[in-house]
Amino acid sequence: MKAEISSLIGAALEALRADGLLPGDVALPVQVERSRDPAHGDFACNVALRLAKAAGCSPRELAQRIVQRLPASEWVERVEIAGPGFINIHLASAAAQSVLHDIHAQGEGYGRSNLGAGRRVQVEFVSANPTGPLHVGHGRGAAYGAVVANLLEAVGFDVWREYYVNDAGRQMDILAVSVWLRYLELCGEPVVFPSNGYRGSYIVDIAAALRRQHDDAFRRDFARVIEGVPADAPEGDKEAHIDGLIANAKRLLGHGGYRAVFGAGLNSILEDIREDLAEFGVVYDQWFSERSLMEDGTVERTIEQLKQSGKIYERGGALWFRSTDYGDEKDRVVVRENGQTTYFASDIAYHLNKFERGFERVIDVWGADHHGYVPRVKASLSALGRDAGALEVLLVQFAVLYRGGEKVQMSTRGGEFVTLRELREEVGRDAARFFYVMRKCEQHLDFDLDLAKSQSNDNPVYYIQYAHARICSVFRELNEQDLVYEPEQAARALGRLDNAHEQALLRALARYPEVVEAAALNFEPHQLPHYLRELANLFHTYYNAHKFIVEDAELCQARLHLIHAVRQVLRNGLELVGVSAPEAM
Repeated sequence: MKAEISSLIGAALEALRADGLLPGDVALPVQVERSRDPAHGDFACNVALRLAKAAGCSPRELAQRIVQRLPASEWVERVEIAGPGFINIHLASAAAQSVLHDIHAQGEGYGRSNLGAGRRVQVEFVSANPTGPLHVGHGRGAAYGAVVANLLEAVGFDVWREYYVNDAGRQMDILAVSVWLRYLELCGEPVVFPSNGYRGSYIVDIAAALRRQHDDAFRRDFARVIEGVPADAPEGDKEAHIDGLIANAKRLLGHGGYRAVFGAGLNSILEDIREDLAEFGVVYDQWFSERSLMEDGTVERTIEQLKQSGKIYERGGALWFRSTDYGDEKDRVVVRENGQTTYFASDIAYHLNKFERGFERVIDVWGADHHGYVPRVKASLSALGRDAGALEVLLVQFAVLYRGGEKVQMSTRGGEFVTLRELREEVGRDAARFFYVMRKCEQHLDFDLDLAKSQSNDNPVYYIQYAHARICSVFRELNEQDLVYEPEQAARALGRLDNAHEQALLRALARYPEVVEAAALNFEPHQLPHYLRELANLFHTYYNAHKFIVEDAELCQARLHLIHAVRQVLRNGLELVGVSAPEAM
């Protein structure tokens, strides 16, 4: 209906232009918004205020001219001019009721559109280093990225969901050494575990599996492992200490042995992450390996391309990218003095690869702590001749978990954290998914476990699901009374939906496609949970004020038609959020 009203006003503006009352070279933007107060109509438009100067008259005078030239429409009851020149449109009752026809005709497709016209969009999200289980902080990025992808798909984009596996680099070497040292402990070696190693119990589990498979094949004397390694903290440097252990592990195990230990850690954790996300309702089209970029020469080719364009220079034996030429605060190293490429070099190659695969838009969902990383990645795309504006980086604040009113501390390396799996087991997948996307991604989220588990109206996901279940119970009661819902008969009786509760529900149902579109295009999934809560509240209020199965057959059918539509929209919205719509609670 919003598009219909915009079309009517656009036609009026074209008529004014044809009459010479608007210049031919003036753009005719039409912005129609739903009125906040029903007394001011259903829609409001401020186009007269925006074009009055070009028209050479006052906004109210221009508004009057627009209204006079509005094409006749069965959907419009009356049009008013308010204030300095706002155009307020009141819809006819038939227009409000038409939404029920749309919902019943489109079913699961109601709210979906072809706005994206099949344009290819890649959404990369979570991409946590495979150095340990996902914790509750990762869960927010997972839920947010998944719903952004769902919304974009719902409005017609061709969406590709991707997880970037950081399976190369120093953190993975630290993981491998942590696993190996725990393995040596199980072999009976007197290991002194490094302060900078990964300490979670999952490391011991991986080491135990490694020993069961290979027995003592990778056992080495701990004295040799620690030989020549700088002292650990607090007396020494913990970074130099772990790097020395990594170097010795590679030397003592040899290439094949080290890759076996490395792979044991990577594969075990990555498989755990896959299962964890799948159980959370997050499934990817591709798990993209960072290591593959090195093995197929993409990283080397990308660096060479930047060299050829003069965007890389040498200093101190390292290669530097001129990111300051593109607004970054300083230039960035892509190849270290020892010849090893940096994480940044891989990221440049990865983003180039994304566009080379034909994606028109690339969306990265990162943690808020990556804020400073955004300018340099965009700079690298510009340096490679790509449109940096086609990359959208969405920063997600980590969730802070509260249990019993107390904040839970998390440390991946220390092993003291609440995993995403533990969160799901405690509050359920539905509550976790819903709570994660209730706020804007850039806002801090305090995750209240007690509220998420409560079966009360204060728990928004329970409140919404209960509305859906309540509607299902009405139709079960209908069957128990040997009565039948007749959609065709109901469609002829919609004029009976004339009380304030019913009119409010009709207005809310008509807004749903607009909410989906706005949430998708603005990358704001939180709009959907807030809408669903509002719709649920309107329904519960209606439920408490009126009976649906009444003796007046015509009125009964009309009300059943309305709540059937409410149930469909609740189900459609919950599906986009990744939450179930139970039929009984």
